Amino acid sequence: MSTVVVTGGTRGIGLGMVRALLARGHRVALCGRDSGRVAAVRAELPGDALVTTADVSDRKQLQTLWDTASDRFGDIDIWINNAGVSHDRKPLWELPAEATRGVLETNLLGVLNGSAVALTGMAANGHGHVWNMEGLGSDGRSVPGLITYGATKRAVTYLTDALAAEVPPGVSVGLLSPGMVVTDLLTHGYSDPRALAKARKVFDILADPVETVAPWLAERAVSRARNGAHVRWLTTPKVIGRFAVAPLRKRNPFGT
Repeated sequence: MSTVVVTGGTRGIGLGMVRALLARGHRVALCGRDSGRVAAVRAELPGDALVTTADVSDRKQLQTLWDTASDRFGDIDIWINNAGVSHDRKPLWELPAEATRGVLETNLLGVLNGSAVALTGMAANGHGHVWNMEGLGSDGRSVPGLITYGATKRAVTYLTDALAAEVPPGVSVGLLSPGMVVTDLLTHGYSDPRALAKARKVFDILADPVETVAPWLAERAVSRARNGAHVRWLTTPKVIGRFAVAPLRKRNPFGT
């Protein structure tokens, strides 16, 4: 069994992966920055899970997470930089500076910090793998109103590809791409109900619930930890296939 750390593991796809990893017998440490949410998840998960509060924009807090997990479980095999936030769907010039900063600090600085902490520890141990999470914008595609979010995810993909060329011996990095997952991030920031209704038509075709995607990603996060690995749930053939059958097969990933 592996020891896995998941940042942003108290909700959404992160929590889904945590549950799947624990169900498979892995040792798991996770963090979130909302202390109330951390306490609720700690009470929900099995007692052997390490659940703690940490802000990924602060490298010292992530170092504490690494040290605490190492003290409890020993060497860390997998580190997943999953923590991420979005913002209201507005043009860049209408987005408040504090909102822009928050997205950058979590989605990009958080991944830089997590990668630095994990790679340092893994280099000392002589083994380990870091996964970074892709999202909208990773492939260069832009969506109006989500430029800041997309820029951070594009940067994470570049960062991971570049790290793969210079990681220490025995250590590796890769990308996890969950596709469209039904979480708060997917529907966040729609101020116009008509825009959300239009988006829902696409979501109903391409999106999947956390309970479907998270176990699939969790299994591959452990089994496909190779340098430069790129694990994609929503592949191009799958997208084409879903649009092809959409007129015949109605999907409701939201379950409502």
